[in-house]
This record gives sequence, C-alpha cells and structure tokens, in this order.
Amino acid sequence: MKLNTAVFFGGESVEHEVSIISAHQAIEALDKEKYNVIPVYVAKDRRMYTSEAMTDISFFTGRKLDDAIAEATQIDIVRENSKVVIKPVQTKLFGPKDLGTIDIAIPVMHGTNGEDGTIQGFLEMLKVPYAGCDLYGAAVGQDKVLQKNILNDNGLPITNWFWVYGYEMDDSQEEILKRVHKLIYPVILKPARTGSSVGISIAHNDEEYLACFEEARQYDEKVITEKVVKPMREINCSVLGDAYNAEPSVLEEVASVSHDELLSFKDKYQGGGKGAKGAKSSGASKGMASTSRIVPAPLSEAETEQIQNLALKAFRVLGISGVCRIDFLMDAETKKVYINEVNTIPGSLAFYLWTEKGVSFTQLMDRLVEQARNRERRRSKMTFSYDTDLLLNYQASGTGAKK
Repeated sequence: MKLNTAVFFGGESVEHEVSIISAHQAIEALDKEKYNVIPVYVAKDRRMYTSEAMTDISFFTGRKLDDAIAEATQIDIVRENSKVVIKPVQTKLFGPKDLGTIDIAIPVMHGTNGEDGTIQGFLEMLKVPYAGCDLYGAAVGQDKVLQKNILNDNGLPITNWFWVYGYEMDDSQEEILKRVHKLIYPVILKPARTGSSVGISIAHNDEEYLACFEEARQYDEKVITEKVVKPMREINCSVLGDAYNAEPSVLEEVASVSHDELLSFKDKYQGGGKGAKGAKSSGASKGMASTSRIVPAPLSEAETEQIQNLALKAFRVLGISGVCRIDFLMDAETKKVYINEVNTIPGSLAFYLWTEKGVSFTQLMDRLVEQARNRERRRSKMTFSYDTDLLLNYQASGTGAKK
C-alpha cells in the first residue's frame, strides 16, 4: 500500500520561493510506486493549500502567487482519532468533507516560520511522523547564536564573533564598535535566523558597519558580527542520518560567480556558474544545484577526512537528523578550518552531494521517509505522560502548586 506523503513547502520566510523550487525537486524524486504525494503549500499569510496540479512546479511559475493560490483548495489539517485528516476550509454542498489522510510528512520549508521548528511543532501536535530534524534540532539549526554557542562549548572550531540585539545599537553604539575593533576589519554581519545570504554583508570600516547593521536588523532581532576569513575557501559537506547512524557526503567547494566577497542570493539560486565536476549549468534555476561549485572539492585526502569528521561531530552535538548541509570556511593560506553554519533543510536538499556518492535523489527521499518512521517507532516506546491524582486532591490555596 502506498504511503500518503505530504510535502510541506512555502511559508512566511524570505526563502519562500526557494522552498517552492526545493520541494518540487523532492516531489519529482519521490517514487510514485511507493508514495501518494500530497503537496501542501503554506502561503506567506500561513494559510495552507493543496491541489493535485501543485505536484508540478509549472503550477507556480510564470504568474503571480496569488493567481496560483486562487486555483487551489484552502485546507486545515487535523487529527481525528488515530488519523491525520486533510479538510477543506469551505466544503461544497455535495463535495467531500475531507481530502484524504497523511501517513508521513516531509517538510521542505527554508528559513524562519518553517525550518526553525515551527512546522515541526505543528507536526508534533498532529502526531504524524515527519522527516528531518525534530523540533529541538530545527530550532538550534536555525538560530546561529544558539548554534555557535553549542559548537564552541563542544570544542568545535568557529571564527571569532559576538552578537547583540538590534535595539542595543540605539543606546550602545560606542560599546558595540569597540567590540568590532577587537575583531579587526573586515567583519561580516548576519541576521541570526535567516538563510540564503539574505541580510548578510561585509563591513570594512565603522561607517559601513553601521549601515550593514541596520540592514541586518531588518530581518532579525539578533545580529551576529564575525571576523572575516581571508583568503577564504568555502567548503560544504552534507550529512545524512540521525544520532544512531550518520554518514557524510562528498565535499563541494563553492565560489561566487559575481566575484564579490560574498556568495549572493543571485549566485546561489540563479546560477550561471559551473556545476558538478566543472559542467556548465543552464540558465534556468535549479535551486542550490545552480550554484557555481566544484564537486568533489579539490582537497587532499587528509583535508577531506578532517572536514567530514567535523561535520559528523557538529551533526551529533546539535541534535540534527535527516539530511543537512554544514558549511565550512577554510583559510586558504593556513588551511585552518572553521564551521560556518548548519542548514537543516538545505536548498535542493543537497541531493547533488549524494548523487556524487552513488545515492540517487530517489534513494535519498526513501531514506528520509524511513528515518521518519523509525523515529516514530522509537518514540512510541517512550513515556511522555505521567498519571497522578494531583487534580483529584487539589485544593485552591491562592498560591501556585508548582515549586
């Protein structure tokens, strides 16, 4: 029997459109002999929609999103007894009262209000098995401040950095600039919880820093400042698995096709560079697969092994599961390696790093589904509730009961 597999994508995020591309790459890769694929599109206002036509990305391309949504059915997803049911928000007189059930969920939502634990919490409440990180791993993976503190506490290499709340610049500009001067320009500024290079920029002096800070705080309450690694090589590694069993992919080296100091959103998703093994990419966007890259990365065997081992350690201490991509910075002169950040739902699900290792995109999706089912089996044996007579014997005293 086929599994009813819901792929969630979209969301209220700066990476909304990127999510649509990644999700449809995943939908195309799912084995239709095993899975009955149900697209669940989360609009920017957080309403959910579905339509059989949504399984093809052409449903969204070449027109405004509002026009596409108008052709879909707005839905609610609820738990009824032991089943997770899709219900139309507005039912027609002779129309169906529900649109089927969900056996497995696959979140392909990038960035805030999705990848950060939001969609995982929703799926937890529904008690439906889902692929990828659980709520905790997702939250840590999205918040770079939490992420860096955990990595540092576990002895994993990161660049010199600090963070502040955006509002602190209004009253503490001088103190913040003193901290920047200790790092020494140039520095890179990042919103703590965005992705796809949105809101990220490099400053070379105080004037640029203040302008970059204002840009970054538009996207998140917390702003990170890091010392720039220069000359730099950017090396990425994907990890697939969970705390019980995980393996690293081959490595890639990423380069900016615009010759800027940073890999921009356009570089990442609008291509024009070279693909795996130097093959020139087409003009059409293929998500992260469009980025200018060399796969496998031109590194020594020892360098490759070092980065793969660091990726596995980071995967474990951050509590990640599913398929992720861990981005590294390498000092081109000293060869010192730093963990830059972790992407728990990477663009294109980093499938291009696994095909180079002999794992097809379809096999990758099979593994994600199996991991979701295994996690649910383990959780079904755990204790989450504890029965007591607390309420039966409770007498109001005007004070809280918890001490």
